[in-house]
Amino acid sequence: MATALTPSTSGVLMKEIAPNLELKELFVELPATVDDADTFAIDLASYGGTTFVGHWGMIQTTANSVLVAEANTTAVSGTTLTVTVGGSTDNKKRSLFLYYY
Repeated sequence: MATALTPSTSGVLMKEIAPNLELKELFVELPATVDDADTFAIDLASYGGTTFVGHWGMIQTTANSVLVAEANTTAVSGTTLTVTVGGSTDNKKRSLFLYYY
């Protein structure tokens, strides 16, 4: 069952990286309860951005250990970015780097 996650969802960690540079980066860590096809929405304007550039998504194959790339999909409406978790594994922690202006 797909779940809509938000920055206020329990276990979601967000960390701005170099927020004062032109190209901004936001690190998002989703909790181990995340399943394939869950969605995560974020308003980039809340983090000083207007334009989504790209992302890099990873999944932990072993709890708090090995990371491998994961193919998530994205959609943008205005400054709201929605990420749909890819892969085929449920109940795994995911990490994403989001790049935007």
